[in-house]
Amino acid sequence: MFSFIHAADIHLDSPMLRLDAYEGAPVEQIRQATRRALDNLVELAISEKVDFLLISGDLYDGDWKDYNTGLFFLSRMARLAQAGISVHIIAGNHDAANKMTKSLRLPEAVHRFESRSPATVRLEKTGVAIHGQSFASAAVNRDLSTAYPAAIEGYFNIGMLHTCAAGSSEHDPYAPCTIEGLKSKGYDYWALGHIHKRQTLCQDPPILFPGNLQGRSIRETGEKGCVLVKVQNGQPECQFHPLDVFRWEQCEVDLGGEKTESGAMEKIMNRVSAIASGSDISMALRVNVFGACPAHNKIAADPERLLNLIRAGAIFCLQDRVWIEKVKVDTSPPSSEESLGQGGPVEVLLELIEEIGADPDQMRALGSYLGDLWAKLPPEIKSGAGAVSPDDPGAIAQLLDEVRPLLVQRLRISE
Repeated sequence: MFSFIHAADIHLDSPMLRLDAYEGAPVEQIRQATRRALDNLVELAISEKVDFLLISGDLYDGDWKDYNTGLFFLSRMARLAQAGISVHIIAGNHDAANKMTKSLRLPEAVHRFESRSPATVRLEKTGVAIHGQSFASAAVNRDLSTAYPAAIEGYFNIGMLHTCAAGSSEHDPYAPCTIEGLKSKGYDYWALGHIHKRQTLCQDPPILFPGNLQGRSIRETGEKGCVLVKVQNGQPECQFHPLDVFRWEQCEVDLGGEKTESGAMEKIMNRVSAIASGSDISMALRVNVFGACPAHNKIAADPERLLNLIRAGAIFCLQDRVWIEKVKVDTSPPSSEESLGQGGPVEVLLELIEEIGADPDQMRALGSYLGDLWAKLPPEIKSGAGAVSPDDPGAIAQLLDEVRPLLVQRLRISE
């Protein structure tokens, strides 16, 4: 019997864009999260006495600010080497963009696959053959797996590949491949990387993404970690281990029928508390409220007030365990209220918004009108999670949905 750990997409010291713009954000805690998650990975490997560790790409997150990132990684690899655990790494698209990596000398216990062609490392003690190839550049658009060698008879064969596999709209389409193509190699396990959401593409043989080690934004929700694989009589048994130290979650709250703001707040805080009680680590929550309710007018009129009420409630009830990242208001008035403005300015406004949203030409014109304002915004607001582009019809449509209740409420107050 032998065992190993399959990890990927560590993105060590990944920058947390625009966190300083959020009031009360646990900036330092989140900034250190990828390092602490790597520490957890090392501790798991040592405590489980695994034979080797696989890192399937994107160990880093592009070029480092300085050498401290690389030195931190080397110090953790030294611990594994002292425990007799070897490490095998392939470079992903983010690693290939890192110029400093090429000048960093790795210890003997750490093997980094070259990018020229696939190579094989044989671990005679465990009877394992590891096949892998690194990215040569930040964008690899061909199927690297086609050139991988066939399985070596008498060995437990593992393929390491940084790939989008069959494709994902959330990730760049790098090194695409097919499940059938991977299975044709005859390997016993495929250790994939690049997709940050944990998923198993095939059970026999196991072909899977462990997901990234630590979530970095609201786009990367849920538990994050690695896969511990124990092999007995040639049969791999896979078990996921969460290693993240700060978690991102979506909090959906149905306010349908809620009459008052205080009632809505009670329902929201009950849901926030329920999610927080299900985890023993700190987290960031994005609260999404929806449903037709009489409380809509009060809520939609001042979403900033609602956000701060929820943040205050989280601080009072949960202290530092939960940070409210954002509140998205998608409530609506009861159907009986939709007709309150017929013949007046509210009805005209609703018809105008509906007309613009249904006409691609008007949507483009609105985007063009907003383009001048967008050009004056600072770069940090125009990139990263939550950024809006005037050239994106979907983003403009979302803005229309968000501004609609605000404008309706302002008009009703003035009537």
